[in-house]
Amino acid sequence: MLLGDGSPTRHLRLLTGHEVQVKLIAMEPDIFPNKEAPSEIKELNPPLLRRQVWLTCGTQTLAWAESWWNRNEAEHHLKNKHQPIWSSLTQGKSELFREVDGLALVDADWLAQEFGRTGPFWSRHYRFFRKEKELTVIREVFSPQLESWLGETPRKEKEIKQWNNF
Repeated sequence: MLLGDGSPTRHLRLLTGHEVQVKLIAMEPDIFPNKEAPSEIKELNPPLLRRQVWLTCGTQTLAWAESWWNRNEAEHHLKNKHQPIWSSLTQGKSELFREVDGLALVDADWLAQEFGRTGPFWSRHYRFFRKEKELTVIREVFSPQLESWLGETPRKEKEIKQWNNF
């Protein structure tokens, strides 16, 4: 799930048997990304938009995700803001390349509240490329509820990053 280059929304659907619903939190300009943002967003051409969503299957919230986009690219590719990014980007059947750039264990009260579980939580961030150009940077945080399908994963206390806001 963390290292795969397939669609996490497709994986969530296959694991749970439920369609993934996207609950849009925000989609707004991000002029000064916070210090916790992946460094790879510097490769995107400004002006930037930041999109944040919860991913749910049935009654369970299984992931939180955020993505950064060049504003024009976002307007072109994200016509339906409540649709998973993978669905939006693959409608035209054009080729994409995904590169996982980092994994982390994170902890934040706001994540624990929505997931209904305590952290730490596994996170990853990656980029999509199209025609050798960075298209978007995406970060996802997964609920520990996924362990009921995938098995328990060990966590080392010293590797946990504390997140205070989103």
